[in-house]
Amino acid sequence: MPRFLLEHRHTAAECGTVFAAFNAFGSPLRHQATTASGHYGGHRIWWEVDAATERDALARLPRYVAERTTASPVREVDIP
Repeated sequence: MPRFLLEHRHTAAECGTVFAAFNAFGSPLRHQATTASGHYGGHRIWWEVDAATERDALARLPRYVAERTTASPVREVDIP
């Protein structure tokens, strides 16, 4: 199954709205650790998800979050 890197960006003013959006959405990404830069002022969140399509990957996010997220197909590589 394809893997996607979801990269979400928001402003400092949108932080509360982004996290609140998950409260009313049954996402499999809830209650899971992921990587984020908000603590350092970057206001980005990244998830790696397995999904058949980009649309399926973004469907794991609340609409408000998904509209501000890009989905890039990725795969593991060995670095020589």
